Amino acid sequence: MSFRLSATLAAAAMLMAGSAFAQDAANYPERPVTIIVPYNPGGSTDAGARLIAQSLSEQLGQPFVVENKPGASGVIGTEYVAKSDPDGQTILVHTSAIGIHAAFNANLPYDTTEDLRAVSIMAGGPFVLVANPSLPADTVQELVDYAKAHPGELNFGSAGVGGSGHLIGERFKASTGIDMVHIPYAGGGPSQVGLMANEVQIVFDTLTSIPLIQEGKLKALAVTSQERWPALPDVPTIAEAGFPDATVMIWIGAFVPAATPDAIVDKLSAAIAKADAEPNIIERLEGVGMTPIGNTPDEAKAELASDIEGWKALAATGITIN
Repeated sequence: MSFRLSATLAAAAMLMAGSAFAQDAANYPERPVTIIVPYNPGGSTDAGARLIAQSLSEQLGQPFVVENKPGASGVIGTEYVAKSDPDGQTILVHTSAIGIHAAFNANLPYDTTEDLRAVSIMAGGPFVLVANPSLPADTVQELVDYAKAHPGELNFGSAGVGGSGHLIGERFKASTGIDMVHIPYAGGGPSQVGLMANEVQIVFDTLTSIPLIQEGKLKALAVTSQERWPALPDVPTIAEAGFPDATVMIWIGAFVPAATPDAIVDKLSAAIAKADAEPNIIERLEGVGMTPIGNTPDEAKAELASDIEGWKALAATGITIN
């Protein structure tokens, strides 16, 4: 067979394969789709995934089935999806912790930005910097001034070592030059209890602390979003307070293997955006301190890249997540 004929046949095969991919994408999904949650059942990520799965099933006419693959702080489930076929049949629903892992763990069994493709940030929210009411500081600047005048005397709590709340606290320390002691708890609820008991004086908490703020059991100093949060309109952003390096969001996002066709990714992203507009989903997400986002693949990719860059800057200071 001549080289020219071989090349012609190869090109024809590629065109046929491309046509088949396009047809598959147009008909997607033609069988049940698996959504991998890399954490145990019952948490906010699992709950968010199941909310979206129900809507996607109704919109796209095939079951979207949530499967939990916990282990290694989410790495096991993430690796499973990263190494799955890029056909849209396996979707990862992960948190913003995926960016933390990428920044702090050089030995991941996958490359977060090369092996995975962002589909959409489904929902998100800021941290709120909350303090025990007895702390003699009502603004972030007053907190920083007090901490500098009393180095090592303040404790900040978190839901656990290496979690987002821990690392944003470390990021805040690094950007302000203050000295605080980290006290990890076994979850967000226990950290709130410790804060109210004054075992720790501040916590970067989720919006689940809003009822405690409203009851006067905690006081809010700032939110970490780029703009003021609607549920706390009188609380300034941390950037307004003069500390933009601590701006960060927590979120739940959808990812697929990197080579998944554009048409499938766009179809999933549009369906997630539609799901995020459903009143019952909005209500239930807000109940766990998040608001629907449903952004585009490009926007989700940019959000992840920004997160990784910010966490890498913290990792460069020598902070570890172990």
